[in-house]
Amino acid sequence: MNDTGAKLRLDKWLWQARFFKTRSLSAKVISAGNVRVNAVRVSKPAFAVSLGDVLTFPQAKDIRVIKVLALGERRGPAPEAAQLYEDLSPPEAKPKNTVPPAPKFEGKGRPTKRDRRKLDPNMRRELD
Repeated sequence: MNDTGAKLRLDKWLWQARFFKTRSLSAKVISAGNVRVNAVRVSKPAFAVSLGDVLTFPQAKDIRVIKVLALGERRGPAPEAAQLYEDLSPPEAKPKNTVPPAPKFEGKGRPTKRDRRKLDPNMRRELD
C-alpha cells in the first residue's frame, strides 16, 4: 500500500476497488458528473484521491458512499479490494417477495391449447 501523502487517479482507484468492471467505465461515470469527492462534484477522471476522502457515486440502482482507507497498488481479488474502503452507505431494507409466486401444480399436467386460451386475458375471442 502507498504512504499517507500519496494520491491516485479517481478512475483508477474505483477500478482497483472493484466498483466498476473496467477503468473506462469508471471514467465514463466520472465524466458524466455523477461522482462526488468530499461533497464536491468531480467531472475529471484524473482527479486525485487520497486517504480519508469520501466518495459518493451511483452503482447499478444504488447510491454508494465510500471512505478511502488505502490506495491500491494493483487490481487484486475481491477480499483485497474490500480492504481499500469502508462502506458508509446505510443498509437498505429489501422488499419482501417482489416476484409473484409460481402457479401451484394441480396434478392435471400441461394445459391444452383450449385451456391456455381461457387463461390468456388478452384473447379477443371467447370460447365455451
